[in-house]
Amino acid sequence: MRIDAHHHLWDLSRRPQPWLTGEELAPIDRTFVLDDLRPHLAAHGIDATVLVQSSGSLDETRELLAIAEKSDGLVAGVVGWADLTDPELPAVLASLTGPLVGIRHQVQDEADPSWLARPQVRAGLAAVAAADLAFDLLVTPAQLPAAIDTVAALPELRFVLDHGAKPPIASGEWQPWADLVTELAALPNVSCKLSGLITEANWQTWRPQDVLPYARHLLTAFTPPRVLFGSDWPVSTLAGCYADVVALTEQSVAALPPTDQAAVFGTTAARVYNLR
Repeated sequence: MRIDAHHHLWDLSRRPQPWLTGEELAPIDRTFVLDDLRPHLAAHGIDATVLVQSSGSLDETRELLAIAEKSDGLVAGVVGWADLTDPELPAVLASLTGPLVGIRHQVQDEADPSWLARPQVRAGLAAVAAADLAFDLLVTPAQLPAAIDTVAALPELRFVLDHGAKPPIASGEWQPWADLVTELAALPNVSCKLSGLITEANWQTWRPQDVLPYARHLLTAFTPPRVLFGSDWPVSTLAGCYADVVALTEQSVAALPPTDQAAVFGTTAARVYNLR
């Protein structure tokens, strides 16, 4: 089974996306529904997907779960949003019906680089673990030290690093991102998505050779059994098409044995997210 472990959908007639502002994001400042994605999945042999939240809204999470329920298994799981600081979080999680497989918060937007270390947040993450859900880590390199400490403090929780912690590909910088990612990868309860990398490069001029060293570092640090393919569609369309993302991932893993390639393109996602 080939799985796209990270994509988004949003309907602006139902719910605004507050982050869709500015001329740069104008190309994706419109509604994207599952039928828009289906042809790309079919063209690249993708059998199932994980649909990921894009705003901090419980109502959106419920809407994404409804989409999954009506998708005939194409959307195999949803990574939704819930307020990690809510003392009623266990009851909230229990109320979310459908194929909920994880929770995500836009930590990258938090001004405090140690936000993940706050006691209320840690309590919320413990509740996510108790519900047998994964937690998607959406962080920047500056937030990696707090992420490392948090993953170490919660060995019972399955963490998934989104977009490789957003490496500075456009500038060509390597450190401290590379060493911090290696330190994070040493912890056994965290996996990593090969996703969102082309939008960290120069959108207009990037070439595979700009991105591949970062992708291969992630593969080396985490090893293929803890790496997942994700398209980050439609955000990725700011820098390329769906085929570009698939081709880049295939190039990243081309030298690996077939079992490792299968892990990146499906086995890891199925295990980490308990996909049925």
